Amino acid sequence: MLERYFQLSEHGTNVRTEVMAGLTTFLTMAYIIFVNPDILSAAGMPKDSVFVATCLAAALGSGIMGLYANYPIALAPGMGLNAYFAFSVVQGMGFTWQAALGAVFISGILFILVSLFKVREAIVNSIPRSLKFAISAGIGLFLAIIGLKNAGIITGNAATLVSLGDLHNPGTLLAVAGFILIVALEQRKVPGAIIIGILSVTVVSVVFGLTAFGGVVAPPPSILPTLFQMDIAGAFQAGVMTVVLTFFMVELFDASGTLIGVCHRAGLLDGEGKLPRLKKALLADSTAIVAGAMMGTSSTTAYIESAAGTAVGGRTGLTAVVVALLFLTALIFAPLAGSVPAFATAPALCYVAVLMIRGLAEIEWDDLTEAAPAVVTAITMPFTFSIAHGIAFGFITYAVIKILAGRRHDLTPMVAAIAVLFIMKFALL
Repeated sequence: MLERYFQLSEHGTNVRTEVMAGLTTFLTMAYIIFVNPDILSAAGMPKDSVFVATCLAAALGSGIMGLYANYPIALAPGMGLNAYFAFSVVQGMGFTWQAALGAVFISGILFILVSLFKVREAIVNSIPRSLKFAISAGIGLFLAIIGLKNAGIITGNAATLVSLGDLHNPGTLLAVAGFILIVALEQRKVPGAIIIGILSVTVVSVVFGLTAFGGVVAPPPSILPTLFQMDIAGAFQAGVMTVVLTFFMVELFDASGTLIGVCHRAGLLDGEGKLPRLKKALLADSTAIVAGAMMGTSSTTAYIESAAGTAVGGRTGLTAVVVALLFLTALIFAPLAGSVPAFATAPALCYVAVLMIRGLAEIEWDDLTEAAPAVVTAITMPFTFSIAHGIAFGFITYAVIKILAGRRHDLTPMVAAIAVLFIMKFALL
């Protein structure tokens, strides 16, 4: 049944590989079930209910992506978007968290509409080939900076922005060892190398008392305090539409960039560099945004950590379905899932970064009108800590350079329009 539904043989995979890929993806993104409640609690939301909403939104979104679109892409409430929700919209602008959820809900409805009428599909397919490779590499760099930060190898510095972390920290040393172990095992073609690396670091950290073992099971808290609490009427107040548009724009390009980057690395793009079944994939994450807002969490989006699963062979929606089941399991086994520290998953992120950054090799380096925008796209993602910003700067640079270099014929109307919209966004919002 699984073979027929997910077309495993056609994609060169099997049930065992897909399950391993799903487990790998889950382990690299499981941190969200603890980080998201912490961030949204700063907006006054009940932490326990957000924990349940986070698990359910991730399970629903990943399940839809796997069963409907048949892609190995996992979804969960997005980092960055949750911080914008809590610190900018609620704390900064003074809106209630219910109104903020209403804004997320409206942005999700807009997402569904542009996906149904193929507007979003046209936008994604209009991305130039060089920028698609750059997006893949940029996501790799983005993963690298997250992994290095979680490992404690880099840290913030007021004078130099970033600097070397404390290399005497046991967690940092374990992260370095985990990365070396994963690379060595992958080179030796050992199945499940990434999982072995994550679990090895976790076990050592528990044995030496670096990580508290929280137990195995605990009953899930109630979701009722956040369920259906979004205030749609409040979201239509003066000023909130800017918030809706901001959610919409960031969601649009974060999710689209992740889909392209992960699927390119997995070899799932067609001969023209386009994503088959793109409309289904876009509808899957659009629906997840609406459902997540109804349950009580900020925007749900495709996760770049899905690249960890594709790196071990995940190629179909069965990978995403496994992730969905594991998020449901996390509702009961939350203490066990919480025993995996950030520095244990950091090596996996850094390893996947190595795989994704090689997309830069596909760029036409002899054509500066293609190479320069690609580099801008790739390097601004980690340095602005935003996939959406990297794509925005890439589109603007691509359009302006093509015009000034006398290569206007390379510029499609869609790319030009998107570049103008991004310029207006930076100028007015």
